[in-house]
Amino acid sequence: MSEQGGSVKVVDTTVSRRGSTRLIVVLGALSAFGPITTDLYLPSLPQAAMALHASQAGIQLSLTTCLIGLALGQLLAGPLSDRWGRRRPMIAGMVVFTVASVLCALAPTVALLDAARLLQGLAGAAGIVISFAIVRDSWSGTRGARAFSILLGVSGAAPVVAPVAGAQLLRVIDWRGLFWVLAVLGLLFVIIAILGVPETLPPQARHRGELTATFAALRRIAVVPEFAGFALAGALSFAAMFAYISASSFVFQTLFALSPQVFGLIFAANGIGIVLANALNIRLLRRWSPRRVLDLGLTMVCVGAVAVLIVALAHGGPVAIEIPLFVMVSSIGLTMPNAAALALERFGDVSGSASALVGCTQFVLGAVVAPLVGLGGHSAVPMGVVTVTVAVLAVVARVGLVTFGSRSTERTEIG
Repeated sequence: MSEQGGSVKVVDTTVSRRGSTRLIVVLGALSAFGPITTDLYLPSLPQAAMALHASQAGIQLSLTTCLIGLALGQLLAGPLSDRWGRRRPMIAGMVVFTVASVLCALAPTVALLDAARLLQGLAGAAGIVISFAIVRDSWSGTRGARAFSILLGVSGAAPVVAPVAGAQLLRVIDWRGLFWVLAVLGLLFVIIAILGVPETLPPQARHRGELTATFAALRRIAVVPEFAGFALAGALSFAAMFAYISASSFVFQTLFALSPQVFGLIFAANGIGIVLANALNIRLLRRWSPRRVLDLGLTMVCVGAVAVLIVALAHGGPVAIEIPLFVMVSSIGLTMPNAAALALERFGDVSGSASALVGCTQFVLGAVVAPLVGLGGHSAVPMGVVTVTVAVLAVVARVGLVTFGSRSTERTEIG
């Protein structure tokens, strides 16, 4: 089937196993914009702060603005992909991301860097939300949860590679050079999007109404208790991980005086934990429901976060704090794919918009916690406090909105 008036090909979403794996690998690469745009830059945060005469909390705002862009960009790209198809908004986002990366490399002040990072996030959001929408177009239920797990496993390679690569690149280039690297990666992603992403939303399934109607649909999706519960559970566990991401370079490099290269290895180890947890998730889903695996992941996030706070209060060393961090961060491989699959399960006809809400919630909460972990100065305690808080709230959202919220809705409908 081909789109009328254009050359965009719409593929049959019933594809071979080999074709499915290849597509998910491509989508995993395109959905890696979040970790790539944040993690490659992480080892250079102390250097960038010195170069731009900014405080720790001040330079961490460049992470916050990027996350805000990633959040708001998904709210724009998701509905646009429901209206215009998946390919065109994704390719446009990759092009703008490349330009924004160049602007980051040239920024002379923190304020201009923040503005460029905002644009970078807005553009990069297209890769994330549209990749999720394409997966939802193609698979649902337990198969959808497995597909999301594979996708996140592929994109989970970015937290492994990016900080190590960033730390090694800092041997030969400065923090600005890292943004030139991101610009080159942006060009590569443009090519990947053009050559490797099919159109999975046929013209007859697209929403032709006004965007105001689309945003009204977003509001209707957001107030569904099960959607809100699963989306918040996944987003709050993501926020726990991002509290670690935002604080880790200062905790390990400034507080514990480790080199950027050693920090990169520690960060990569936690990224490997996510990949391993994704592999475990795929195996568990053969016997367990996505809800049960999600609950296991949320429990592990809470246990890891509490242990991080205890070690921080006891002034433990880098090894002591890395062990519970590994548990907490790895558990994201169990929480996020299942939370996303469960949240999107009922919204196949507007999966782009629903995916946008899921992703937006994640990055908004990440943006909130990013500067909070830097308020305590040279201490790991703020990171521990923030991770415990959001981990507990994730459990509250899962139980309160999904379990009790859905029961309340059922009673209302029966009444």
